[in-house]
Formats: sequence, structure tokens, C-alpha cells
Amino acid sequence: MSIIPEERLNDLTNDEIGRYSRHLLLPEIGVDGQKRLKAAKVLLIGTGGLGAPLALYLAAAGVGTLGIVDFDVVEASNLQRQIIHSTRDIDRPKVASARDKIKGLNPNVTVKEYNTALTSENAFDIIKDYDIVADGTDNYQTRYLVNDACVLLGKPNVYGSVFQFEGQASVFYAGKGPCYRCLYPSPPPPGLVPSCSEGGVMGVLPGIVGTIQAAEVIKLIVGGDKGLIGRLLLFDAWTMKFRELKLAHDENCPICGKNPTIHELIDYEQFCGLKKNTAEKPIETITALELKARLDSGEKIQLIDTREPHERAIVKFPNAKAIPLGQLERRIDEIDPTIDTVFICKIGQRSIFAIKALEEAGYKGRMLNLQDGLNAWARDVDKSLPQY
Repeated sequence: MSIIPEERLNDLTNDEIGRYSRHLLLPEIGVDGQKRLKAAKVLLIGTGGLGAPLALYLAAAGVGTLGIVDFDVVEASNLQRQIIHSTRDIDRPKVASARDKIKGLNPNVTVKEYNTALTSENAFDIIKDYDIVADGTDNYQTRYLVNDACVLLGKPNVYGSVFQFEGQASVFYAGKGPCYRCLYPSPPPPGLVPSCSEGGVMGVLPGIVGTIQAAEVIKLIVGGDKGLIGRLLLFDAWTMKFRELKLAHDENCPICGKNPTIHELIDYEQFCGLKKNTAEKPIETITALELKARLDSGEKIQLIDTREPHERAIVKFPNAKAIPLGQLERRIDEIDPTIDTVFICKIGQRSIFAIKALEEAGYKGRMLNLQDGLNAWARDVDKSLPQY
């Protein structure tokens, strides 16, 4: 059964009949389904790897209104997978770039731009007027925020995620099946799961998963079968294998269970453990320019590169000793505690965990984290090195 009410349906124009004729020939969609697509309002959270194919295919399919939420600008590193953006869009807001591509593909689509981060303060106001939300985010705090807002507003949440070669897709729709919290009651510890900017992603993978999300959105609009409600689709692009897990509704779920305890949006950064613990010993940092000044003065500093060998093949940090993160504790004796040690990774995140791991292992020397990592060194000190 379609989620689009009959009173919102309007006739198709002759131009629309010509444009969508291949849909009209499908009895599962037909004229009625295309009218529902025309009347539908879909909100896309993110216009990155997943949001790009979502936006393009939903626009091509004739979804009448697309809302796009993103606060980021286009970077060169996005273009390996975010096909809605082009080289000429670098440094433009992603919502503006996406709007232009959507309107160029299908001028009949109404595009509403939200050049902002989705937060607990604005989520209800943004989501409430849409029929479906498609989650193309890449962080846990926004995934839980999107889920909770959709549950509380009674909206279906078409979910996708990608990492390296693996992707997931499902439809979370409280009342008809489980929600995201039924599958993942709590987030992983901060930093345990690297982001795509640290771990990488095969360029075509978000296209495959995002297109699956687009198919689920279309089926919800036209009244297709149950689709991925209650099912988690797993895809491995390297082995080219699909798997499927059945998902059960958790009666003890804190937001969609029998006795919910969550009735409003919460602080999701705190929930995901991203807010600093004031009681925790702070990590000492050093900027790229500060490190260069100390090295130029002849000060003896040991540099530890915590990246994996395949990353060091991209670019090496001058005079750094390579000890990957997973080897640090057993190679602790190779680090001299009598001199300052600066820990290095790509963007200054994994190196924080390196320092914490050595602190727990009992290392007594002074440890500093290179702020923003090797990319900061390439940006501020040695511009002959690439940023990646």
C-alpha cells in the first residue's frame, strides 16, 4: 500500500507521460504509481556517496519534491564516488551542486535545500513535511538522530551505509518493522570503526547501495511489496556477494518498543561518546608549524607513523619510524621515553588512540598528537606532499 494519500494525486501532463513512459508500461507502477511519485516528498540526508545516486535516480524517476540536507562543500576527494558533483563544483556547497544536477536532469522536480547540519534542534522542523527520509550519512550520531526523529514522526527511514568494500541497506519503519535501534541498540566506542576518510571506500560501492535505497524509496511511494522492512541486505563488492539477515522488532527497544523511554530527541554526540570527558586526561597536541619549528631548531624528537603500510605507500612522513597502530603495545620498547614523541596518522584521529593505548600500557614518556595529521603537514609545511 502506498504511503502517498489519494487527495494529493494530480494528472500527468503529456510531457510527463512521454518522460516516464517506461514506468507507465510496468503494471506495478503504471499511471497511478507515477502520479504518486509526482506527489511524493522525499528528504535526503547527505549528498555524498549515497546521496548522489539517490538524488539522481529519484529525480529521474519523477519524485515531485526532493529535500537535500548537507552542510559540506565539494572537495576533490569526493569526486571518486560522489557522481552528482563535478570538478567545476569544487568548493561549492554540496546542496547547490546537487540542486543544479537534479534540475538539469529533471526540471519538473522541486528541490529544497538545507545547507545545514541536521541537529536535535532542527530535525523535526525539516523532516515533518516529507513522506520518506533516505539516510545517506556517514556517522553514528546522525544515524541515531535520523532514526529517532523518523520513529517519533512516524516516517519510514531508508537506510544505507558503506565502508571499504562492504555495504548495508534496509528500511526502518516503526510500527511496520524494526527501527535502527532494534538492530544497533548502542553505538560502537568512538574511533573503533574508521570513517571512509580514514579507511577508504571503493568508488562504485556507494552507487550500488544508494541505488538500492532509491529502489526502496520508489517501492514505498508506489505501494510495492514489503521490500527491505525487517531485512538487512549486506553486499560485498570485492567478492560480489549478497547476504541477507532477518531483523526482528525489539519489544524492549527504548524508542519503538512496548514501553519506550525516549520521547524526544537527545544529545546524540553525548550518546555516541563524542563529547570530551572533563575528568579524562587531555591529549597533548602539536600543530604542523609548531613541529617544524622544533625540528628546525635541532631539537631531538622521535616521530612515530601509526599508519598501515599501504597508506605509507601513498606518502611517507619524513624521518618517521613506522609502527602501525595494532603493533604499538608489543613494540613499546622501540620508543624512547626520555625524549618527546609525536604520533602521526592521516588526519590526527588514529594517533589519539595510539597515545591512549600506550598510556594504558604504562608508557611514561611525553606523547604529542600531530593535530590534523599528515594532511596538515602537507597543507601547512611541505606543499610538495599530497593530501589524501
